[in-house]
Amino acid sequence: MKLHPQKGVEAGAGWLARAATQSLIEEARLSPKPGLVDSRGNGAHHDLSLALMERSAHSLTPTFHALALQSWERPADIALRQLVGRLGREGEQQMMAATCGVNTHRGAIWALGLLVSAAAMHGMAGSSAEITATAARLAGLPDEAAPKSFSKGLRATRRYRVPGAREEAQQGFPHVMRLALPQLRRSRQSGATEGEARIDALMAIMTSLSDTCVLSRAGLTGLETMQNGARSVLINGGISRQEGRDALDVLDRNMLALNASPGGAADLLAATLLLDRIANDATPLHSLI
Repeated sequence: MKLHPQKGVEAGAGWLARAATQSLIEEARLSPKPGLVDSRGNGAHHDLSLALMERSAHSLTPTFHALALQSWERPADIALRQLVGRLGREGEQQMMAATCGVNTHRGAIWALGLLVSAAAMHGMAGSSAEITATAARLAGLPDEAAPKSFSKGLRATRRYRVPGAREEAQQGFPHVMRLALPQLRRSRQSGATEGEARIDALMAIMTSLSDTCVLSRAGLTGLETMQNGARSVLINGGISRQEGRDALDVLDRNMLALNASPGGAADLLAATLLLDRIANDATPLHSLI
């Protein structure tokens, strides 16, 4: 049977958009997460809720779909980088409209938007390493239309002289590739439930990430509390063991006391779930047509 290329592109773009949205929803629902919105409650946030996070994620599906369609099997060049930037900013406006002005997923639009574009650039046939390397090339290109104003995250990177979300992408998402994905697979192999493995992957990110959300809220004290607490969870065997769960409870209490929420780590966990889904769940393109 002769295949229809355009139908294949539409099907692939639709799959990527749904996968990115579902990754955001699953990250939001995952519990217990220290200081973050989860199925238990609002964490350290007064303006966020699980329902709001889910509404925000659904509002971004059209953006992810457009990014995948426009990036399909295209090279990483300045024209595509500027188009991806414009679509991402339009998606941010749609998100803000859906949440009545609350910033729920601005960082996630950057991370997952780049990964969706990069996966589409490979026609959904790239490995996680290939996708992140392509995303890094795209993130390293200039976007002249990008706003010149500084976000809270950018101000934190300058104040504390640490890398932020921009550098994470430009370096090929090292916290995802070197820490989160390997930890996710190790925990699964050791018998952890899927939820436990995902919490362990979040802890792996938190052990070394210079999370600008935490720095903005609680400074270096908050960052050290996050990193040391996450290390303690993993040193004690992860949350599939009682010692690991006890360490997570301590970390959760400390983060709440500091009003600190590791939103940057949460964005990278969603990126981890997306890459894991692409690697393991993506239907071969010919069967989507």
